[in-house]
Amino acid sequence: MSWIQDKSRAGLERIREAQEKQVYPYFRAFESGGLHTTIDGKPVVNFSSNDYLGLTTHPKVKEASIEAVKKFSCGLGSSRVQATTTAHVELEERLAAWFGFEKCLVFTTGYQAMVGTIMALADRDTTLVLDSLSHACILDGTFAAAGTPRNGPEIRFFNHNSPRALKRVLGKREREKAMILLEGIYSLDGDEARIHDLLEVAEADEKAVVVCDDAHGTGTLGKGGRGIIEKYGLEGRIPVVISTFSKTFGGIGGILLGDAETVDFVKHQARSFLFSASLPVPVVAAASTILDMLEDHGEELVAELHDKSAYMRKGLTDLGFDLGLSDTHIMPVMCREERKALFTHVAMLESGVMMVPITYPAVKRGEERLRLNVTRGHSKEDIDQAVELLGVYGNAFFVLGGEELEPLPAAE
Repeated sequence: MSWIQDKSRAGLERIREAQEKQVYPYFRAFESGGLHTTIDGKPVVNFSSNDYLGLTTHPKVKEASIEAVKKFSCGLGSSRVQATTTAHVELEERLAAWFGFEKCLVFTTGYQAMVGTIMALADRDTTLVLDSLSHACILDGTFAAAGTPRNGPEIRFFNHNSPRALKRVLGKREREKAMILLEGIYSLDGDEARIHDLLEVAEADEKAVVVCDDAHGTGTLGKGGRGIIEKYGLEGRIPVVISTFSKTFGGIGGILLGDAETVDFVKHQARSFLFSASLPVPVVAAASTILDMLEDHGEELVAELHDKSAYMRKGLTDLGFDLGLSDTHIMPVMCREERKALFTHVAMLESGVMMVPITYPAVKRGEERLRLNVTRGHSKEDIDQAVELLGVYGNAFFVLGGEELEPLPAAE
């Protein structure tokens, strides 16, 4: 047996234990798409989806994808360098105009958009300044850039959402330039960036710029769903924004927004763009169709999401649930113990509601929670069912009571 097998076996011990005790919560196979699906033949309402406006399975979106398959099939056989279509170019132009930027570049995934942008823009004269709760794509882009031979940037972290900590870190950096990496909404805690306060600190430093990952703000923040910039009137103050198609836009793909020269520079430098296969045209067609809907009815769609989010929040807080830092449609149901999160998840799923548990190392020990995303596609009946079941199992597993569970019996 090689060291690779030894490492894998040791690393899987915790996972194998959860599987043996039938509380392993991940990679459950959906038998249909959408917020209402089936798992093992049982109907399930999915509250772990990022389909925030519930448009992924809209008939017009499906039809647009089908027509694109007929014209282009699924893949283009190469990277965008030699596999760009008129559909890609048109969507990029429309997205730039809708978001209010000079130019847009579409990547194959949102993860690649962030990694590629950081690696293209950061160099040995740069300090990358990260919020302590930064998403994995920001972390990986940062570490990949830092590993570039003889050209790696400095890395610094500041306390989550703390302008005071950001100012302190900027003042202590060793490189001339600073790239401050923020998120519009932090996806595990569901809280918005303290964007005004953080921008004030950034703008006081002549060599600091802000790059914002607004993946979870697109379609959910701002009157028309254009994100945190629209919500707070920050046009012209954040030079680079990254977003995604994997939430509101119903598919997969990354969005880079900025001025024309910055976007063109990244386009010719980002390895994750240049050396990855072109985004399939059926996905481009789906995103383009959802953009049509946002242009025509964005305010109504976003307002409906906020109404349902408020309805769910009231139901949960009335029962006494701890929703952590959340002030958005993303509401972590804090369990603060791994087994409570796992048991509650299993019981909920058996009753037809899916909320995936988030445990260590994705979050710190003692901050385990269920991932709960309210979407426009959930009905009030879906929400009522989820709240009622959470009340029942929250009491049964002491999520609401705060007591400790009895130790699990050892696996035979």
